[in-house]
Amino acid sequence: MASRVSLKTKGKGGKGFKGSDEKSAAQCLKDWSTWTMKKAKVVTHYGFIPLVIIIGMNSEPKLQLYQLLSPV
Repeated sequence: MASRVSLKTKGKGGKGFKGSDEKSAAQCLKDWSTWTMKKAKVVTHYGFIPLVIIIGMNSEPKLQLYQLLSPV
């Protein structure tokens, strides 16, 4: 017996239901800004320390990596 794939959608779907193509401009802007802020948070979280190290290695006087990471 082969399993069948159901094409039924789950969730709300009655009268007055708007599809994803009919979103308002305000809702699209809200979704986009939320998505952007989530991505920016991840980039900032994982990219701040490497950015500081790269800036420190490209500044004068030229420091080695161990000099940047040592607390002294």
